[in-house]
Amino acid sequence: MEKWEYATVPLMIHATKQILDNWGHDGWELVTVLPGSAPAGEAPSGNMVAPTQANPIAYFKRRKDA
Repeated sequence: MEKWEYATVPLMIHATKQILDNWGHDGWELVTVLPGSAPAGEAPSGNMVAPTQANPIAYFKRRKDA
């Protein structure tokens, strides 16, 4: 059975392409991008940096090594 790992990443408007390219280079596949909804200053969870309301959030996945 395949196993996956996931990451959520806030996208900075001035560096969107660079951020997406870097994650893709590391083997992550972009699943979707959604508008940010967490208020600024809210504690982040997992590997996510606290976004502001203006930052869209990229959702990535990649196969997890056994």
